[in-house]
Amino acid sequence: MNFEKIGLQVPEILLPNKSVDLHKWSVVACDQYTSQPDYWSEVKTTTDDQPSTLNVIFPEVFLEDSDGDERIKSINTTMQQYLDDGILAPMKTNGFVLIDRKTSQAPSRKGLVVAIDLEQYDFNKGSQTLIRATEGTIVDRLPPRIKVRQDAAIELPHIMVLIDDPERTVIEPLFKQEPEELYNFELMMDSGHLKGYAIDTPELIKQVADALEHLASSEVFAKKYDAEGKDVLLYAMGDGNHSLATAKAIWEKIKEDADDVQSEMNNPARYALVELVNIHDEGLQFEPIHRVIFNVNPEQLLKDMHSHFSGNFNICRCESEEEMKKRASEVANIDSVHVIPFNDATGYGYIQIENPVFTLELATIESFLNDYLEANGGKVDFIHGDDVVNELGVKEGNMGFFFPPISKHSLFKTIIFDGALPRKTFSMGEADEKRFYLEARKIK
Repeated sequence: MNFEKIGLQVPEILLPNKSVDLHKWSVVACDQYTSQPDYWSEVKTTTDDQPSTLNVIFPEVFLEDSDGDERIKSINTTMQQYLDDGILAPMKTNGFVLIDRKTSQAPSRKGLVVAIDLEQYDFNKGSQTLIRATEGTIVDRLPPRIKVRQDAAIELPHIMVLIDDPERTVIEPLFKQEPEELYNFELMMDSGHLKGYAIDTPELIKQVADALEHLASSEVFAKKYDAEGKDVLLYAMGDGNHSLATAKAIWEKIKEDADDVQSEMNNPARYALVELVNIHDEGLQFEPIHRVIFNVNPEQLLKDMHSHFSGNFNICRCESEEEMKKRASEVANIDSVHVIPFNDATGYGYIQIENPVFTLELATIESFLNDYLEANGGKVDFIHGDDVVNELGVKEGNMGFFFPPISKHSLFKTIIFDGALPRKTFSMGEADEKRFYLEARKIK
């Protein structure tokens, strides 16, 4: 069943059979802990050769390893094996899955697993589609992800897509209907608890569709955002931006290669399984994504940064992390000043940039860093949590930058009027709060 007006499909969702240990089956999104291979080694030990989503994903910490092609082949073989052996089987009826996730930071974060229409998604700059990227999409990052997905029999989403539903009309009322429980278990690695419920009756499916259609009404949209004449934005990317872009790229290639495009419009690759989350959910917190730079000379980097920003740039060194945080927060309250704390092997400090061109501190720094690393070498990683920056940034040849969070309540309006934010601007929670793989869908 499709609701084309709102880019929604009622999917056939696959779940592990009752014999599968869900604690070992469900692992965190593959784009987490990308500089911490020990985390993934512990996950491998935990799964203990049992059926697990670890065997059908490609953790990005290993993307640059030499055995990539063999790993992808193993992933595709295992996916088909899980289907053939009945490890994964369809829900009794096509429908959605209602999620209640407890995390280390929140007692409850609610979501709804649905399929969205890639025909109504465009990740390119300036997009005005119903589904939009919230951050810049780096096209060069898609090829390795395309290699993983293009021959895959199934998809398992870590994608989280936001809706702006202040009246809580789409997801929250479903819990009052006492839906059938599908699963209820503790997640591995002290990552919380997960419950799932079937939303598979015609009445509940219509309830969801009607509520989304109301949010997508041009009149409601224009009034909410003071956006008369703007194209409706219903779904904004939260997590998994490049995963959804990968699905879109593959779908566009299928159409490009088709003799008769119309015959492909019912292809399952047209859709992508995602979890919808209300941006107003109390359990959803926006966290900044920090940066750690590897294989650089921090002192030279700061000198070149000073030259780049000319007379608007100051560096302040501090005796400790506590002093850095205190002094940086005081200066950050000054208008027309960007303050970016940092660390390196010599200690802590902060950068002060006056009259910045960009609105966000991250955009200001990246206006220098992207070109600098391309010209001088070095590698950047995107880090969740101050503790990891403190661990990695202080190592010799490394440098860490700390960024402030953005307000989740202004996100939709920012995207509508300003377009996508710089890549990896924000994170929906800490690394251990990310979506864990569980549900699947055939894409072949």
